Amino acid sequence: MELAKSFSYTEILLGAVFIALYLLYILRVIRTMRSLKQRTGSFVYKLALRSLYFGLILIAFLMPTFGKKTIKEIKAKGKDIYLLVDISKSMDANDIQPSRLEKVKYQLKSIVKAFSSDRIGLIVFSSDAFLQCPLTFDNSALFLFIETMRTGLTSATGTDFYPALKMALEKLSVSDKNTAQKTSKLILLISDGEDFGEETTSIADEIEQNDIKLFTLGVGTEEGGRIPEGTGYKRDKEGKEVITRLKSEPLKKLADMTGGKYFEISDKRNDINRLIQAINQIEGETLETQTIQAADNKYYYFLATALFLMVLDVLFTVKLFRI
Repeated sequence: MELAKSFSYTEILLGAVFIALYLLYILRVIRTMRSLKQRTGSFVYKLALRSLYFGLILIAFLMPTFGKKTIKEIKAKGKDIYLLVDISKSMDANDIQPSRLEKVKYQLKSIVKAFSSDRIGLIVFSSDAFLQCPLTFDNSALFLFIETMRTGLTSATGTDFYPALKMALEKLSVSDKNTAQKTSKLILLISDGEDFGEETTSIADEIEQNDIKLFTLGVGTEEGGRIPEGTGYKRDKEGKEVITRLKSEPLKKLADMTGGKYFEISDKRNDINRLIQAINQIEGETLETQTIQAADNKYYYFLATALFLMVLDVLFTVKLFRI
């Protein structure tokens, strides 16, 4: 038998104080019984029983192990993921209830929970990009940043994928330089597909050359929806209500160029579960390898025996003093 744990100085000190006080109690009881000319046999029985189950509890606490030790190797693997979220005004459209952006915020929390052991960062963009949260393991911080996302966080209008993709590429490149191990890298671009930029193709080539997976997630419907503005809806120069529709082709093309995949949230489909499965299939690089020794822990035998003796101690009482 081997013990997996050992007592700390604090536990030893507290145990010594307890034993000292208990010995004082025993001496007091024996002195009293002798002065009254009582037999100490019944008290010795109680003392032996309590000492036995107290000792068994101590042994259980130290986690005794039996049998041969086996060697196990544990590998911790992880990915670096950047979430790029379109916060242009069209993301306020109500063809996806309650709105495209609110639906995205809700689904992003599911993605963060699914990859809690990976580093995740958040970039918001319209025609400009802004780093909302750098790569982090802190899910609570990510949830806070996701919840505060809204259209209008950037002063620019329109949608351009290039600034957000360029920023994500730069941040992922820096993360490799700052860590001893390289990690699998992934970018998830979320938008309604209205890309008015002209440099998206060039940055997509760079992303592919750096072996970064790029997934895209389209949000909206083909029928489209109106964009709330003030007390009504956004109108064009002719006074007609603006209808914004999901343009999936730019997103599909971007995913194809980088060897990634396209997913969609619309009134007819929700690919979040498929997206999570696809990310899971990307094997993370080994971040840490640990070798541990494992043996069969049998503490519960000692604990169960101690509990049984404690029950006997309570059920069967003895008279210490006879008058």
